[in-house]
Amino acid sequence: MLQRPNPRLVLASASASRRAVLQAAGVAFAIRPAQIDEAEAKRTARMDGASAEEAVLLLAGMKASQIALSEPDALVIGADQILVCDDEWFDKPINVTAAADQLRTLRGRTHALATAVLCHRGGQRLWHHVARPRLTMRPFSDAFLAAYLAAGGSDVTTTVGAYRLEGRGIHLFERIEGEQSAILGLPMLELLGFLRRHGVLEA
Repeated sequence: MLQRPNPRLVLASASASRRAVLQAAGVAFAIRPAQIDEAEAKRTARMDGASAEEAVLLLAGMKASQIALSEPDALVIGADQILVCDDEWFDKPINVTAAADQLRTLRGRTHALATAVLCHRGGQRLWHHVARPRLTMRPFSDAFLAAYLAAGGSDVTTTVGAYRLEGRGIHLFERIEGEQSAILGLPMLELLGFLRRHGVLEA
């Protein structure tokens, strides 16, 4: 068994990608999605002059601390991600039309994914890490974009970049720099290292 009996590990996120990378690594955990107004928190952080890295760390902390209040003995994982291109922040597109507009904006350009993960236990932040993978989209054609959106349907609205690298989204890119799991929303190498040091996983 990879996980020791204590502490219990809780993921404060409803993200299918984060759940999948943890499960693929053989880590046992429970899911307790936090309920926060992410859009308002991002707007406030932006107005206060926060960087994308500071904003995602704030949001990840809000999620973890909320769940930690009702799970005081658990180790709670919070995570968040913001796509940044030339200082513009992007959220999940609200529909397929918005996804098309976003992908046209990102086409032929390099963007970053500011990705934060942190762990809370007993009302205290124990650890955090922020990764910043960089991805360059190729100058794909409008015909390719139309076919991509038709194949993906509403699934393209479920991620901040309107793509899934583990699926058809890989066809959008010509260069990718950074850990795959960080791109998916959870920097696993750093997280697993912390979990081993904290006694959740065997060292």
